[in-house]
Amino acid sequence: MAEQPSPPPSRIVPIRSLGAGHSRRILAHLLELDPHDRYLRFGYAANDEQIRRYVDQLDFDRDDIFGIFNRKLELIAMAHLAFIPGDPGTAPGAEFGVSVLSRARGRGYGSRLFDRASTHARNEGVELMFIHALSENTAMIKIARKAGATLERDGTETEAYLRLPPATLDSRMTEVLDEQVAQVDYSLKKQAKTFLELLAGLQEARAGAIDARSKSGR
Repeated sequence: MAEQPSPPPSRIVPIRSLGAGHSRRILAHLLELDPHDRYLRFGYAANDEQIRRYVDQLDFDRDDIFGIFNRKLELIAMAHLAFIPGDPGTAPGAEFGVSVLSRARGRGYGSRLFDRASTHARNEGVELMFIHALSENTAMIKIARKAGATLERDGTETEAYLRLPPATLDSRMTEVLDEQVAQVDYSLKKQAKTFLELLAGLQEARAGAIDARSKSGR
């Protein structure tokens, strides 16, 4: 994922929590990644079958998935927050992974997804958030560094960890508001998509009727 400039901070980017019902869109998103982006995202050149197994094994009860949709309800960016159970008496950790389609780059979606995931992790009692990335994944490393994470490079790989502050009323309310905004945004996009599909169907039927009358000589 190439390094890109971020959008103005004031821009609202609706980010929705994804469930098992979004598996088809998650799969479509990951399959659209080109070979190099798959390599950066998974750390190896994942083929279609490996990506399908990854999606099939997603645990929506344990982990959290976040996504950004365009007007066509295509999943153009997504993040996977995988929770790491801690030993008895220790707080759990979480690992962050993100992917953004090439046609949606340059809008700061990776950073926005990281902010959304870190807020959620914080509210879930996570103290350490980890990022495991290839050292050539400059976009991911930039996100981690910008967040204040500690980076440790070991050859071709870079480990980053960010210590999260305890949850507050503000962090919890921020997450609730963000999710509500995303739900409304998704609902509006779904309604608009349904309307446009209905309109296209009516126009196609009308064109067919006109063509049929023309051929019959009426």
